[in-house]
Amino acid sequence: MSVRKAWAAFAAVAAVSTLALAGCTTSTAPSGGESEGEEGGPVQLTIWQNSTTGPGQAYWREATEAFTAEHEDVTFKIEDIQNEQMDGKLQTAVQSKDMPDIFMARGGGKLADVVKAGLVKDLTDLISDDVKADYGDAPFAAFSVEGKIYGVPTAVLPGGVFYSKDLFEQAGITETPTTIDELNEAVDKLKAAGIDPIAVGAKDAWPAAHWYYWFALRSCDKDTLLDVATTKDFSDPCWLDAAEQLEEFIGTEPFNKGFLTTPAQSVANSSAGLIANHKAAMEVMGGWNVGVIADLTPDKKPLPDLGWFPFPAVDGGKGDPAAMMGGVDGFSCSVDSPSACEDFLNFLASPEWQGKYATAYSALPASAEAQEAVTGEVEKTFLAAYQESPYMSMWLDTLLGQNIGTALNDGVVKMFAGDGSAQSVIDDVTKAAERD
Repeated sequence: MSVRKAWAAFAAVAAVSTLALAGCTTSTAPSGGESEGEEGGPVQLTIWQNSTTGPGQAYWREATEAFTAEHEDVTFKIEDIQNEQMDGKLQTAVQSKDMPDIFMARGGGKLADVVKAGLVKDLTDLISDDVKADYGDAPFAAFSVEGKIYGVPTAVLPGGVFYSKDLFEQAGITETPTTIDELNEAVDKLKAAGIDPIAVGAKDAWPAAHWYYWFALRSCDKDTLLDVATTKDFSDPCWLDAAEQLEEFIGTEPFNKGFLTTPAQSVANSSAGLIANHKAAMEVMGGWNVGVIADLTPDKKPLPDLGWFPFPAVDGGKGDPAAMMGGVDGFSCSVDSPSACEDFLNFLASPEWQGKYATAYSALPASAEAQEAVTGEVEKTFLAAYQESPYMSMWLDTLLGQNIGTALNDGVVKMFAGDGSAQSVIDDVTKAAERD
């Protein structure tokens, strides 16, 4: 399956969500109103991006400096925002209508919520013909609402299970699990070897909720899962089946000690840090995890024994076991931003800067021409799986939008904590859907 075809499969998912609506410095100054001068005069663009360390930060420094070298009237103020804080900060900006010029967008229902508030610039006719020809129509679907484009994608981020090959070998695991039964067997072997089997950053909610997303992807048939953004209907038995399977899996105690207070990605004792420092063997996460783990190793270099495999199949599941789930990162312009905003996004979308983005973030570039920049062994492994995937879903919280997605995430975390049940997860998300 070609990259473009895989994107097309993703686009069908992304389009569903749109129908739900009929150098580098850190600044703490207010972001809105930072653009200066009239069109054609000096301009300062504020950027909210989610890399706070290492190559990601260096990328933004290099990119903004290169753009300024070609456009001397444009300067930048960059706010480096920890990934887990990005959605909350953006929500606050939307409520106050104090928006940055350029902000990271995750597409789907979450971006559609901001579009509905009238705070995002329509980029449909402002994206260059060269970028459109390179990307094709499909990548932009995740950032489209009612047929208009409101963001430029930078990377596609399929998820799966990241693991330590060394710890698997230490536990006597010779093959990666392909079914939940095999995953349970691997968990037992890791426990017997004195190794925490799976790290999860439940403190940040969404990493725990990802486990439910994957069980749902494997349990529900394609149409039921992909149509949920428009139907908001969780009455199909597969949704409860997925929650019950996760509840049973949680009961086997496969996760790291203290998982309820473990953050996802920011520090050495985060779930990604536990993988980076060989304190746990596996983590379910998105494609950005390669770079995150590298930033958290003692030498700040890629983890030599890092591997990846698709989320296992479940018994009796109606979903295709090769189907994937993930996200698309991109950037949008606030509605009042100057024209330099879309000029900069077109600059970033060129194959040169897409390749540099892919290298800095250890991600799969949205640009078809930049795919050759994917050279890491782990990235090539999940790129191959992505290319062969029959369809791909957005993360469910992104697909469903802020209100329903948050209710889903919170309900799953309650189940992880023992304060909720499989049925309460479905009850909570159903109530949120009725209110939305």
